[in-house]
Amino acid sequence: MHDLIAFLEANSALVLANPAVFATFAVLFGGGGFIVGRYLLTERIANLESRIARRDEEIADLKGEQKAPKRELSMVPIVGAVATGPGGSSDAVRQVLPLNKLAPLASERRFNERQ
Repeated sequence: MHDLIAFLEANSALVLANPAVFATFAVLFGGGGFIVGRYLLTERIANLESRIARRDEEIADLKGEQKAPKRELSMVPIVGAVATGPGGSSDAVRQVLPLNKLAPLASERRFNERQ
């Protein structure tokens, strides 16, 4: 841009002496550049338009195939549920109710029997 301004400053006397010629050349070169750019980018524009149309079709197909959402398991704990540890021991962790409201675990029963 600075080069263009410097060029116009250096040749301002010529431009001011012949403004019609300068405007004609500006329109010719500007329009020519636009037409050449449009011609060269036509294929790219068509490619992008076809991709948009294909995605619209895919979206319509997916909306048509959409079914009722899968039901997930309830996240509400079951009364009396006990989480087991990695070895399968049922006395690893109690998650739902306090200890006094659940039946004693096997290890607690063994401990109570020993006393």
